[in-house]
Amino acid sequence: MFTRAASEVDANAVVSIETTTRMNRMYRLQRHIYDGTRKYYLLSRNQLVSELRPAAGATVLEIGSGTGRNLVQAARLYPAATFFGIDVSTEMLASASAAISRAGLDRQIHLRHGDATAFDSRALFGVSSFDHVMISYSLSMIPNWRRAVEAAADLVKDGGRLHIVDFGNQERLPKFVCALLRRWLAIFDVAPCEDLEGALNGLASSYGATLVFGRPFRGYAQYAVVTFPMRPCDRELGQFSTRSTSMAL
Repeated sequence: MFTRAASEVDANAVVSIETTTRMNRMYRLQRHIYDGTRKYYLLSRNQLVSELRPAAGATVLEIGSGTGRNLVQAARLYPAATFFGIDVSTEMLASASAAISRAGLDRQIHLRHGDATAFDSRALFGVSSFDHVMISYSLSMIPNWRRAVEAAADLVKDGGRLHIVDFGNQERLPKFVCALLRRWLAIFDVAPCEDLEGALNGLASSYGATLVFGRPFRGYAQYAVVTFPMRPCDRELGQFSTRSTSMAL
């Protein structure tokens, strides 16, 4: 069972017991079959990992790390980077911790219990900002997903990138497929973020960042990369114009 140090409990006291309990109830059994079943419909996760390309010595944070699948894959692909992950479900963290140990990556990947909308990365990890922050199919499970995006952006270093993939609005799928998919997702308290592109455009504008946004698989998914400017003064003044580019996917 995943356990936390006393210092971590103090640092992360804002984590909602109700949210942790709810997510643990949902994933207590599912976590054992999660990776085997989700690989068929959590699309573009491999693309997110392959496009991280962190430099040697870079730090990468995953918010909503789940079973640790993405972290293990990324750590194997980029052995010179250091990885961190938070999740609100201690059941999922137990699975992630076991997977990381089996892969022999305990020194490269560090996990903590945390709420995506409110956590202190310095208190949890001793790291205040990261070269890359990734969020994979987690925003659609967070009621206040806009706050989660804002919190993630605040943790990206100058010149770093925020990577997001999640369910889309399925606007180019047949209506009956869309209806069935949404009914299925609702069972797991998942609701696509309807205006993710608009929210990211606003965020990019406020930071003077660059946004690349796509809707692959006929809108089944949403895929975004926000690249932040290099100099702190640029981020504070927001003097750069946002460049939004449609991805050919």
